[in-house]
This record gives sequence, structure tokens and C-alpha cells, in this order.
Amino acid sequence: MHQNELSTILDSPLRIGERRIRTRLILAPMAGLGHVALRAQIRGFGGAGLLFTGMCGATAIAAKHQLQALGFHWHQNELDYLVCQLFGNDAPVMARAAARIEQLGFFGVDVNFGCCAAAICRRNLGAALLKTPDQAVRIVAAMRRAISIPLFVKFRTGWQNDIAAATKLAQRFETAGADALTFHPRVAPDRRSRKAVRHHIGAIKAAVGIPVFGNGDVFADTDCLDMLSTTGCDGVALGRLAAARPWIFGQWNQLIQPDSHIFAHCAGDMLDRLIDDFPQVTALRHFSKWAAYFAANFCFGHHFFSATRHIGSPQAARDAIDRFFQTEPAVLSRPNLNLLR
Repeated sequence: MHQNELSTILDSPLRIGERRIRTRLILAPMAGLGHVALRAQIRGFGGAGLLFTGMCGATAIAAKHQLQALGFHWHQNELDYLVCQLFGNDAPVMARAAARIEQLGFFGVDVNFGCCAAAICRRNLGAALLKTPDQAVRIVAAMRRAISIPLFVKFRTGWQNDIAAATKLAQRFETAGADALTFHPRVAPDRRSRKAVRHHIGAIKAAVGIPVFGNGDVFADTDCLDMLSTTGCDGVALGRLAAARPWIFGQWNQLIQPDSHIFAHCAGDMLDRLIDDFPQVTALRHFSKWAAYFAANFCFGHHFFSATRHIGSPQAARDAIDRFFQTEPAVLSRPNLNLLR
């Protein structure tokens, strides 16, 4: 019964700025995983209302150095529902990068105030900007003045567990011109060491009038339905689960009913797409990273992870896939969180 209830909620258009999306289940902005190959696979299964690029450096994009901007790689046929995720801390540069994104035909622009990786925060980027909310708001306002397409903001609770401060910041983002928020209810220092505080999403939603997408700890359809029903959020952004099960958008929107063969198909297809889209060394590195998430689906997923962790060629990767799927692996109903790090 909950499957029907969930798909009924998800299969409903949502207005974001001057545009609409067809379903309320979207790919979360991620670093290193939301690449063009994963997005193409998700598109093939259907059901995603929006897709987000990986993290793209605003400085390189503003300077039109496309090849130097990590994650700035897309297929022309995805632009109608693709949002470019930008990171940076200089408001004029972020505005120029956003303007270029609009010129290229993207659905929208996302500003990253959520990434808490040490390498990012040491440079006063990502979640580090939550320590200086005035600067974060100036960035959003500058980007708003530069573009007419939808402007998204992804952010965390902050560096302390202060939901009152987070709701005030959400209101300031709205006033500055954000069209939608993606809220990850964890403090930045935790990364994923503690459970997301789901009811905090409800506090953010109650504080603003723009759409709010909940994000964090959604690993089953019951999690998704609970987030929607208990927080009142407008939609759900899937991150780690989308990497582990790219068909999940289509499944929860009842567009497909995956069978046991989907796992072997998905692994081989992902490798092929990566080889087509990236230089071989980069493709294999992406595949090894993705394989750790994909391995979380199986009772003995560490075997798949180990076999694909250090691969030297596409053929070695294909051989590892074939060996693992010689016998049908036992599948977990919920992914192994030890591998979803």
C-alpha cells in the first residue's frame, strides 16, 4: 500500500521559480558521484524530476575554462532538467559563473553550502560558508541578480545543532532570491556519523514559502514516505541511494519493476557509459568509487568492492563483474550503510 501512496505523492508537478518539474523525487547535489554517466543511467530508468551535476568550481566556469571545472560535463539532451552545482566564495565570480550556466541552457543553478569535506572547508568553501551567513546570503543575492533561471541552495544545519539559526538562514536565502532549498539536517562536523535529524526539515519548510527538498538517510520507500508525510517537505533529494540503485527513481514512481537481473545489467552499463564519457584512467577511477556504493546492495558486497577497487583496465573491470555475477548474489532490502560512506 505504501508504494501506491508514495508514487501518488511523488507523481505531482512542482513549480520552482518560473519552471515546473514533473515529479518530486530528485537527484541530490553530490561531489564525485553525480557525474554524467550516473545521470544518463538514471535517465534511462526514468522517474527523476531533476538531476544535478557534480560540484563545479565557479572560478573556472566564470573564466570559461570548461576542462578545468570538475564535474562540468553534460549531455545536451539532459539540459532541460539539469541543474549545475557551483561552489565558490566570491559573490561576483559566483554570479558570473551562474550567468554562464544560464547561457548554456541549464534548467537551473545550485549553490553548494553543504559539502563539509576538509579539503573544501579549509578553502572557506561549501559548508564553511555557513560560519559566515552574511557572506553566504550575499552570494545568493548576487547570483539571483545575474540569472532568471531557478536558483537552488543546498545547506546543512550549520556547525552547531542550532535549528533556529538554520531556519533564520533559510528565510534569508529566500529573501535573497533562492527559488528552492535542499536541506540536509546534520551539522557539518558530523558528516554522516550521526543520523539526520529529520524533523528539522519540517522546521525549515515551515519557515519559508519556497519549495524545500529533504535530504539524508532515505534508503527505502518507507523512509521516503515518512520524510514527506512527517516534515511537509515538497520533495525528496536522493544521494547515496541514487548511486547504489540508479533505477530507484523509476521504481518509486512505479515506472519500472526491477528484477534480479538489473544488478548485473547496471554494473556493466555503468562501466560502458564511463568509458564512453571519460578518459580511461578517469573512467576507471569513477567506476571504483561507484562500485563501493553499488556493492552495498549485496549481503557479501565486500567481495564486489574488493574486486573492483584497484582495476587497471576496462577488461579487468568487466571480468570482475562477470565473476561476481556468475551466481546470483543475495540482495539486501536496505543497503549496507558501512559501504555508503
